[in-house]
Amino acid sequence: MTDENGALPAMDIIIAGGTLVDGTGAKRLKADLAIGGNRIVSIGPAGAFSGKGVKQIDATGRIVAPGFIDVHTHDDNAVLISPDMTAKISQGVTTVIVGNCGISLSPIAPHDPVAPLTLLGERAAFRFSTMGAYAQAVDAARPCVNVAALVGHSTLRIGALADIGKKASASELDLMRERLSECLSAGAIGFSTGLWYKTNAAADMDEVVGLAELLSDVGGVYATHMRDEHDGILDSLYETFETANRAQVPVVISHHKCAGRANWGRSRETLPVIEKARAKQAVSLDVYPYIAGSTVLEPETVDPDTRIMVTWSKTHPEMALRDLGDIAREWGCSQADAAGRLRPAGGIFFQMDEADMRRILSYGPTMIGSDGLPHDINPHPRLWGTFPRVLGHFCRDEGLFGLEEAVHKMTGLSAKNFGLTDRGVLREGAFADVVIFDADTIIDTATYENPVQPAAGIDHVLVGGTVSWSAGGHTGHRAGGFIRRG
Repeated sequence: MTDENGALPAMDIIIAGGTLVDGTGAKRLKADLAIGGNRIVSIGPAGAFSGKGVKQIDATGRIVAPGFIDVHTHDDNAVLISPDMTAKISQGVTTVIVGNCGISLSPIAPHDPVAPLTLLGERAAFRFSTMGAYAQAVDAARPCVNVAALVGHSTLRIGALADIGKKASASELDLMRERLSECLSAGAIGFSTGLWYKTNAAADMDEVVGLAELLSDVGGVYATHMRDEHDGILDSLYETFETANRAQVPVVISHHKCAGRANWGRSRETLPVIEKARAKQAVSLDVYPYIAGSTVLEPETVDPDTRIMVTWSKTHPEMALRDLGDIAREWGCSQADAAGRLRPAGGIFFQMDEADMRRILSYGPTMIGSDGLPHDINPHPRLWGTFPRVLGHFCRDEGLFGLEEAVHKMTGLSAKNFGLTDRGVLREGAFADVVIFDADTIIDTATYENPVQPAAGIDHVLVGGTVSWSAGGHTGHRAGGFIRRG
């Protein structure tokens, strides 16, 4: 990349001696990378920029890759109140997509949140009646990571419907459409549903299509926590495909899983169904590399055949990190009754089969998303460990896929599916979101019992050309902001 006179542009940082895995899935190569401002300005052979940059980073023996994109987060409020975002930057994540599962901080007037919006915080968190106001708050907080936002259907419904237990009326749908349109104009990248949750379950396909179709003209994406990830998973997949087809929008199936012991092994059914749909329309999916999920704990979510670990309880905080079954036996009641007594509470649900998870993770079109819950006192370890777990355990140790494919699943593929321009790749002109790691030692250290643990093997993380994480700690420099669609 040279100017009209053939001269190299100004270079602030040179990353030298490393092996580049560029995020496209292409074969790795030895090369040096030059950064000027917040962009990659040149890539050249080893030594090409000797003596050029103000700062030199020695990446000898290391992998240089695009910063990881966490496509499935609930970091909406975390980026504002904990802008250091240690859980994410420490594992190489430079961009988070918020507003998943139908849950977003905007657009809604201040209110006392109900589950599952409680996953994002208390009343004080819900102060953004417009996406523009939320975007301004993100930019003002200047978090360590970039933030792209989906608009949550539950958030829209709670703000517009007299009774969220019913389908929206014509006037209520019009109000939601108006608010969603405003959010898209302010830069939101799409719309999400959480049809499994009570706040969203009463919406039928017509209501969802009536909102999702607004994405078509602006290039937005529709992401869905489907209506049923258990026995009715195939019907939910077909509903997802038809909804997106009617709305004429690309769709992302969130945290794809076959939940419940009776459904173990059914990824052999679901993945061919997804592949067949992909031949006709734009369908993608994400997954987290664990056999347990985590969400709010409600009596109706209890399956006696599924182990559930309580992560927090406001009424009985002493029960955190204990199994619900043990609590129920101690109290002499059913697990559902115990869950009711613990409310409000959260739990980790060991509801998936390892073989299914590996099969979904290995599927070529699958992206990586943590689905971590940053406000849990004892979060699922996926919050701190997702990306190093994929690279260290499943890629290096288990050999499920090569390093180039693993990086592609968490960078270039994610940027493409969510429309994040000039991100997720190492090329001249792209944003300088970069992670430098040791492929031989990278690994997650967070566990279910001790989940707040940074990963090993991450040397440096740059966000927009700013070194934000180095030598196992924060540098004190934050350079993230709100990514507006397009």
